[in-house]
Amino acid sequence: MSLYSFAKGLVKSVLTPLYRIRIIGKEHIPEEGGVLICANHIDVLDPPVVGITATRPVSFMAKEELFHAPVLKNILPGLHAFPVKRGMGDREALRRGLNQLKEGHVVGLFPEGTRSKDGQLGQGLAGAGFFALRSDAAVVPCAIIGPYKPFKRLKVVYGKPIEMGPLKERKASAAEVTEIIMAEIKSLIDNHR
Repeated sequence: MSLYSFAKGLVKSVLTPLYRIRIIGKEHIPEEGGVLICANHIDVLDPPVVGITATRPVSFMAKEELFHAPVLKNILPGLHAFPVKRGMGDREALRRGLNQLKEGHVVGLFPEGTRSKDGQLGQGLAGAGFFALRSDAAVVPCAIIGPYKPFKRLKVVYGKPIEMGPLKERKASAAEVTEIIMAEIKSLIDNHR
């Protein structure tokens, strides 16, 4: 058993009953090919929650500092995480993310770049649009609807993949595509609150 499978089973057994996690729309995650899951970011637990509710293993970018922490530096690669330098255009992280998508893997992304302080959906960064435009991955919006309070229901809603063809044809900008992704996430939040 891989570290990822073991960790997923362990985390699922703890978080699912604790937060009474309800998953909606996981059938929208394609069973094969590259997939970019774009979710809102309300809590430090969002990456493991997306990881345990998605139907396939998910790779996440994690801030580079975590890869220097004594225990985490050995664990994170086994959990499919790869480092990103925050606050700058990290070309290596972008290249790794694109390669993951091109190889048919699932990459999880939080377009806001950081956790929301007030739980409200923030502004998305152009990175999500960059990945969506530069790869042939299915772009699946995801809404995490809290709060993260023990024994209160937490919903994870996956939407239908966003149709990227017309956006690529008219050469939409990464910022515009990110806005469309964020609008889809907002729509999921509004419809499932």
